Formats: sequence, structure tokens, C-alpha cells
Amino acid sequence: MMKRANDMSVTRRAALLGAAASGLVLGTGRGVAQTNEGLATPAVRSNISGFRVASWQDHFDNLRNGAILCDIDSRAVQFWSEDENVYKLYPSSVPLTEELTRRGYTEIVRKVDGPSWRPTPSMKERNPEWPDFVGPGPDNPLGTHALYLSWQYYRVHGTGDTRKIGRQSSNGCIGLYNEHIEELFGLAEVGTQVKLF
Repeated sequence: MMKRANDMSVTRRAALLGAAASGLVLGTGRGVAQTNEGLATPAVRSNISGFRVASWQDHFDNLRNGAILCDIDSRAVQFWSEDENVYKLYPSSVPLTEELTRRGYTEIVRKVDGPSWRPTPSMKERNPEWPDFVGPGPDNPLGTHALYLSWQYYRVHGTGDTRKIGRQSSNGCIGLYNEHIEELFGLAEVGTQVKLF
């Protein structure tokens, strides 16, 4: 029996918040564990990453100039410095579809602090309402920093839209929180090896 809130140390609101925090969803008078079974997969999945820590030796022959591993499935970016003294793991956004995803080996060919952005021809075809150019600043889809890859139109870059991190949400690039791309930008150099898999 529910007493008035001022008569109890635990209110209905506190009980509901506690149930939500513990992973229970209160439904028709009974608590059920959260699950994805039986639910349709949404077009954009939630921003949860199941990080897999990798060994650089499984992906690279050496660490010359450092190495960046972009794991599309676990939505994470890993970095190793050439001397192996620095290892970083960052959550990331990944391409929206397999058609937009490019996998394989590349390298950083250019680093830009405060990048400008132009949509690719295929982006403009899919989204004709998009602007032709966005200069550096808070509305720039590349965020505060961009690492340009040897593949045309592909980048590891920041984003001001933090909802994208951990999701399949990009048009082909790998996105990081702005504070993470700023850190990675300082660690990586032109010539750093990159693998997307």
C-alpha cells in the first residue's frame, strides 16, 4: 500500500528512478528486464559500444609513425604510439550502412585544425538541401579537428553532435567527440597507419 510521500522515506518517484537505474522497466504491474528481443531494429541504433580491445600485432606489421585501428563493429578507435608508451581507446560513430563503409588499410595524409566541410557529390545527391560549404565553427560536421585519410572523402574527425557517437550515423567517416579528436590529433602524425575493419 502506497502512503503519502511525506510519510515515507522512499517516494514513488524515487522508487521509479531506482527501478530505471537498476535496469528494470515497469510495465503492466510487473518488472521485466530490459531486452531487445522481439523489438524491431531501429534505423539508427543506440549509442552503445561494446569495445573490443585489440592487439596491434593482429592488424599491423609494425608501429612506424603509430597506428590507428577503427573497429566498425564495436564502434571504437584505438591508437598505439610508435614507442608503445601511449595507448588510447575512444568511442566512435561509424558509417550508417555497409555501402558507405570502406574497409582496409590507409594512412593519414593531412591534419587540419578547424576544418571546413563540403558534402561529397553522393551526399548532395542524397540530401540536395544540404549547404555546399560549411566553414570552421560549431556547425561544422567535421568538428574541431580532422585527420584526412589517403582515401578521397574519408576522414577521422570530430563532431559537435554527441548523439552520433556510438551509432551508425556517418556518411563514411569515423567520428569522435571533439575532445577525443583533439587528443588523437596531437598524438597522430602525417604517415600514421590506419586500418578500418
